[in-house]
Amino acid sequence: MSVIEGIPTAPESGLPVIVSGMVSAVPGHGGATWAVLQYIHGLRDLGYDPVLVESIAAVNRTPRVVSYFTHVCESQGLEGRAALIDELGGTFGMKRSDLSDLVDHAPVLLDLAGTLRDEDILGRIDRRVYVDLDPGFTQLWQTAEDIDMRLDGHTHHATVGLDIGRPGCRVPTLGVDWVPTLPPVCLDRWTCTEPDGAGAWTTIANWRGYGSIVHEGRRYGQKAHSFRPLFALPGRTGVTLEVALSIHPEERDDLAALERHGWTLLDPGEVASTPDRYRRFIAGSRAEIGIAKEGYVEADCGWFSDRSACYLAAGRPVLALETGFSRHLPTGLGLLSFRCLDEAIAGVEAIERDYERHSRAAREIAGSYLDARTVLSRLLDSVGIR
Repeated sequence: MSVIEGIPTAPESGLPVIVSGMVSAVPGHGGATWAVLQYIHGLRDLGYDPVLVESIAAVNRTPRVVSYFTHVCESQGLEGRAALIDELGGTFGMKRSDLSDLVDHAPVLLDLAGTLRDEDILGRIDRRVYVDLDPGFTQLWQTAEDIDMRLDGHTHHATVGLDIGRPGCRVPTLGVDWVPTLPPVCLDRWTCTEPDGAGAWTTIANWRGYGSIVHEGRRYGQKAHSFRPLFALPGRTGVTLEVALSIHPEERDDLAALERHGWTLLDPGEVASTPDRYRRFIAGSRAEIGIAKEGYVEADCGWFSDRSACYLAAGRPVLALETGFSRHLPTGLGLLSFRCLDEAIAGVEAIERDYERHSRAAREIAGSYLDARTVLSRLLDSVGIR
């Protein structure tokens, strides 16, 4: 690799890298799409030729799914470099023959959350990296619920649970040597505008993404379980708190409590349904109140949110529920952590006292620790791609 301004870059040849990720399978979720796009754009910035491959069940290949996939490809410059494939051999986007040619020349696959189901592609790439985006749950689904997470089809395993495998971490390793990796963020796609003093404290969340897990007497729960102890935060701080929240209308007690305590609920399908809307929502925010799933907190696994990484890159301070990430990222200025309501209140007050300084520090943390070029260079280097 050559080096530009201290950041490794790929050879001039632009080697193809296959990136498997979930985009159209969750249409209308701009944040989930960005979690994949950070890898795509980051690899491009390094000089590689990334190719997006998304596996989907044939029965789920609906017009809405295809439309969202098309929109993402067109808006992100992925025409001719993305394929939606199903188990029956159906392909949308790239021709199967063109995809096959690129697979034959690809030195590595980055399989985000292990979503790739095409055995032909898996079998033809020497380095197959399983990138765990849901640390704790990934390992416990296999350990406690006997769900095959398809780890065996990969040659290397990485995780955004930065402490998995380290002493004191409760997450089982499944006999895997997990490589820690931070969530990448492409700085030039998150233009840092000067804060104007307006905007609300915000976040984007699913109240319940899936079921909780009980393992060895501990509950690894959902965002609902982490959120409830913080219901009183708006009234105790006086700041405007807006949440683009996906929550079922049958959650009547929680909805009533959120309204009673002064939380403003927004429809994520309106404010964050595409990559561009998601980016505008974050840029229009004053700061983030980052509330992690209870499972990440209980696991103390070092998880840090790819969403919070975007806030930091946009120069928006982040106050995040502690998951052990403070062992790996600097906290106290730009990024603050909390474990309880009182600490959250203190964090809001600290950021509001010197907002401009926290805003500058937020962008600096993103540049120093989360820049996709650096994060992905280290990940590729860890699997022997130099």
